[in-house]
Amino acid sequence: MIKFLKHYFVPHSSNDHRARILHPSFLSFFIVVLLSLLIVAPHIKQAYPAVLGVSTNISINELVDYTNQKRSENGLPSLSLSSQLSSAASGKAMDMFTNNYWAHVSPSGTTPWFFIRNAGYNYVYAGENLARGFDNASDIVNAWMASPSHRENILSGNYSEVGFAVQDGSLTGSDTILVVQMFGSQNSTNVAQGGVSDDVQASVVETEITPVPTGVPVASAPESTNAQGVAALTSQPLVDSSLATRNISLFIMMLLIVVLAVELVVIDRKKIERIVSHNLDHIIFLVIIVIAAIIIGGGSVL
Repeated sequence: MIKFLKHYFVPHSSNDHRARILHPSFLSFFIVVLLSLLIVAPHIKQAYPAVLGVSTNISINELVDYTNQKRSENGLPSLSLSSQLSSAASGKAMDMFTNNYWAHVSPSGTTPWFFIRNAGYNYVYAGENLARGFDNASDIVNAWMASPSHRENILSGNYSEVGFAVQDGSLTGSDTILVVQMFGSQNSTNVAQGGVSDDVQASVVETEITPVPTGVPVASAPESTNAQGVAALTSQPLVDSSLATRNISLFIMMLLIVVLAVELVVIDRKKIERIVSHNLDHIIFLVIIVIAAIIIGGGSVL
C-alpha cells in the first residue's frame, strides 16, 4: 500500500521522479471522467429524478416571512401576500423561461410592469427582485439584502404588498430554479376608476445588478402546496447533482494542488534536477480556480 501511494503521489525513482497522478495519461483520465459525468448526468436526472437531482426546498411562505422579518428589524410594517402580484411574478418567470433571458427587461422590451398590469394590479409603486440557483428561502433573502438595490426594494416604505413565484426550467442552457419577487402598492382611487395614469406608472422602482454564474439546480422538482395553499418547490433526491459535480471537481483540483506541493518540497530537499518545472505556477493557477469556484458556486440575484 505504501509503495502504491508513493508511486502515485510522491516523486520517486519508480515514477521517474514525477508523481504518477501528474503524468499526462492520468490527467487525461481525469478529464475523460469529468466530461463523462457532464454528458451522462443530465440523462440520469431526466430518467431518475429521485436518484439524481438537486436538493431544493423553497417555500413562498418562508420567503414572505423572511422578507417581513427584515422589514420588522428595520422598523417597517409587514407586507401582505398578494395573489395578483404572485400571478404577475409567475408570468414573468414563465416569460424568462420561454424567451430564454435573465434580466428585468425581456429582449423584446417587455418590462416587469407589463406583467403586474396584466395581472389586474393597479399600482402606484412597484418593484421587482430576481434570484436563481438557490436551494432555500433564507439564502435568497440574505442575498437580496446583501445587494443595495435589492435591499432598497425589500425595505421600501412605498410598498404594502408582495408576490412570489418559484418555478423550475431550463434557462440560458442550464436547468435552474427562478424566484421572482414583485412588490406593489395600490391607489384606491385609481383602482376604483379601473386604471393607472402614465404619471403614476412613472414612479416604479427597478433593480439593476449584474448577474454572476450559478450552479445547476434541479429541473424536475415537483410543486407541492402547504396548508395555507402557498406553493413550495421541493426536491430531495438521493444524490444532489450540483453539489456532487462541484465537490468532485473541487476534490480533484485540491488533490492536484496537494500532490504538486508535495512534489515541490521533495524535489527541493532531494535536489532532483528537472529540465522544466512549473509546479508553483500550476499550484497558484489551481488555487485561483478553486477560490473562483467557491465564490461563484452559489446562486445569483438580479
